[in-house]
Formats: sequence, C-alpha cells, structure tokens
Amino acid sequence: MSQQYKRIAVKIGSNVLTRKDGALDVTRMSALVDQIAELRENGIEVILISSGAVASGRGELKEAVSRKMDSVDQRQLFSAVGQAKLINRYYELFREHRLPVGQVLTMKESFSTRRHYLNQRNCMVVMLENGVIPIVNENDTVSVTELMFTDNDELSGLIATMMDVQALIILSNVDGIYNGLPGEPGVEVIREVEPERDLQEYIRTEKSGFGRGGMMTKCSIARKVADEGITVIIANGKKDNILVDLLAKDSRTVCTRFIPSNKPVSSVKKWIAHSEGFAKGEIRINQGAYDALMSSQASSLLPVGVVAVDGDFEKDDIVRVLAPDGRQFAVGRTSYDSDEARAAIGKQGLRPVIHYNYLYIEQL
Repeated sequence: MSQQYKRIAVKIGSNVLTRKDGALDVTRMSALVDQIAELRENGIEVILISSGAVASGRGELKEAVSRKMDSVDQRQLFSAVGQAKLINRYYELFREHRLPVGQVLTMKESFSTRRHYLNQRNCMVVMLENGVIPIVNENDTVSVTELMFTDNDELSGLIATMMDVQALIILSNVDGIYNGLPGEPGVEVIREVEPERDLQEYIRTEKSGFGRGGMMTKCSIARKVADEGITVIIANGKKDNILVDLLAKDSRTVCTRFIPSNKPVSSVKKWIAHSEGFAKGEIRINQGAYDALMSSQASSLLPVGVVAVDGDFEKDDIVRVLAPDGRQFAVGRTSYDSDEARAAIGKQGLRPVIHYNYLYIEQL
C-alpha cells in the first residue's frame, strides 16, 4: 500500500450506507470498517465523516414516515434515533478490530469563531494521538435551516482542512464525475481535475436519494479543498475494497481525483475559506483595489479601495468582498466594525480593512 498519506479523511454518503428501503446496509458498513482497519494497520490515521443517521432513523421508525410531520420535526426525530443506532453499530464493528472510536457531533455554529474552531480541532487531535478514530457527523437534532451545513460534503471539507489531512476521500454511489450523462455513448469518468479546470458544464444538480447533497456540492467542496493543498478523491463506496484500492501504489481504480494546489495556505486562511456561511456583511471595492488583490503580489484591502459597506458587523467578523460588478470573489476577517468601515470609505493612510493574512481569494 502507498505510504504517501499519513492522515486522511473519509466521508461516507447516505446512499452508500443505506439500502433501497432506507434501512442501514450493515454489510457495506462492515466492509468499509474492515478497510479502515487495514489502513490503520498500515500506519494511516483516519478521520471518518459518516452520513446515514437520518436515513437510519427513518428505517427504524416506519410508522413516523407515513405520519404527517413537519420536515424539521421529522429530521430531528430520525436523527435522534438514527444517530444512536449508527454510532453503536460502528462501535461494535470497530471493536472486532480492537480499534476504539469516538463520536464527534458538531454543527455549523461550532466553526463560526476561531476559538470554537481550534477547540474542536484540539479534541480530534487528542483522539488521534490516543489511537481513537473520530467519527464525525452533524448534530441534526439541533441543526436546522440556516444553521445547517449544506450536507456532510461541506462538513467533510471543513474537517479535512482543519485537521491537515493529506487526502479527502468522498464515497458516493457513483464512480466519480462524468463528462456527460452516465450510460450514454462515449461518456466516462473524468479521472483527474487540474486546479484551473472548470467542470460546471458536466454537473447535474439533483440531490442524493437519502441525503441532502448532490454532485454540484461535492465538486464545489472538492475544488476548494484541493486549492488548499489537499488531494480530493470522489469514488464509489459500493465497490468492494474501494478504500484500499484507491490508496494502493500506482492505483488505477476508477475515480475522480482533484489535483492539489502547490501554493501553501495558512491555517487561518483555511478557516476563513470555509467561513463564508458566517459572513456578517459585505464590502464592495473599486477596480483599482480589485486589480491589486488579484495580482501576484500579496496585498491587503485598504479603505481607499472601498466603495460600499453593507450589514452590521464587529471587528474580527467574517465579511464577503465583492468585485466592482457585484460578484463575490473573496472572504476575510475585518479589522474594522461596520460603522468604522463606513467612516473610512475612500480614505487614504489608514490601516487595512482586511489584512492579507486574513483574506481568502476564491479561485475563479
């Protein structure tokens, strides 16, 4: 087995872990646990991001499925029941390999500040140092509407960058991203995606059967994580021995592999890159400021380049940065509150609104 990776994150989608009737696919779970145990034997640390709690609860509470319930109530009910069932099953399966596991239930709010972010990171670092496999899932019992991650693909990207993994493997029920409609003549899996390649024309927008996500989200998260220097692989979790085969030396297993950028990204910028959902306001800039920020030279956003400030935010909050045409192209941590930022619009000789070290420019 290849030893190019010392630490990886594996995200297992709902469609991998559930049967067509919505019940938990214990056979598939067992096979994946066996593979993770083999990776551990080969010295690879694994962080598992597992979907399946809501789907598992749905399979357990068949009467509640037929009853008319509010969608939020239903989700919370299924999650509460399914999470217990899911983690208990993982515990039993990993125990056969004498591998301890720990449950990490999180929600979007837990990543909203740098302090919360680092607290969560420290928890998982301690688990790995003590040989415990973290099993991460969103706490769907309390995460609703705007407080929710888009899906566990978004969560897996955040965990991957937070934990400095070398690779993120996203297991779905398809072989990867296709260059057309699967099954049509000449259509095949895109095997490698270079940092600058645009895949928008190939992505269909439908959601998965049991989860919230779709290939559009997977592609977006994969691109962002790869831009931060992490290899991302989208592969079919229904295939036997998929994890071991993907990490084998000179592997030719069918999958879509996003090639990581070789540009270093600081840990603070990694946090900021995934914090757009917590943005408290927007700052629009002029063409001169935009050109300076997009140049190869490191530049901070100065007040002289700001033309408008929207929203109410405090110093150190996350804000979106808009180009002259109104398109978002960056996020950053502001060194002004909103009133100070408005008062400083267009002025010279003042400190940066967003320092370069706290500004993440998205790949266009």
